[in-house]
Amino acid sequence: MAKTLTLVPDKPKAWLMLLAWAFLILFAGKFVLNDALPYFGFDQEVFGRYWGMKWPLIGHISGGLLALVLGPFQFWAGFRNKYLKIHRWTGRLYLTGILIGTISSVSLALTTGIAIHWTWALSLLMLAMAWFFTSGMALRFILLKRVNIHKEWMVRSYVVTFAFVLFRWLTSQPFYYELGTFPETGPTAIWISWVIPLFFTEIILQWNKK
Repeated sequence: MAKTLTLVPDKPKAWLMLLAWAFLILFAGKFVLNDALPYFGFDQEVFGRYWGMKWPLIGHISGGLLALVLGPFQFWAGFRNKYLKIHRWTGRLYLTGILIGTISSVSLALTTGIAIHWTWALSLLMLAMAWFFTSGMALRFILLKRVNIHKEWMVRSYVVTFAFVLFRWLTSQPFYYELGTFPETGPTAIWISWVIPLFFTEIILQWNKK
């Protein structure tokens, strides 16, 4: 009886987490199908102004997709506990994707980014640094075997990874085009896509700590 009472409160939380992950996967899936995969057709019209830097852009998209797809498996406790060795390898691939994506992002920021506007280049660089260092901290703490802190930094890392999905969604809204030109609005959209989600993530992570 006591065992039943301790398990019941966890069920609503588990269902809530399941629904949240289902929503995020569907939301990200739409981004992958509509915004990311078309670039792999190597159609110059799809690349637009980035055609001259298509390979760094492909690297950026490929690294981001790898991290985006592998992220949920890193947080899936049942999978992690049953297949720990696979979990470690997918973690390495996740970090590899972020490293490739970060290097490509910096390359894009310092070339086509500056050509658009220095504020756009700066916003890309800051996003790349946030992506790199949140993931780097996750790696550092798992190497130190401080698992709980590692998990927190992995959450932060994935929130920053998801910024690319949020940015595409935000800039596809009808009202967005009424706010100004892309050099005026693009940098703000980038900041909104990761700073605000990371802010609320930090509140959640710290809420019950003593």
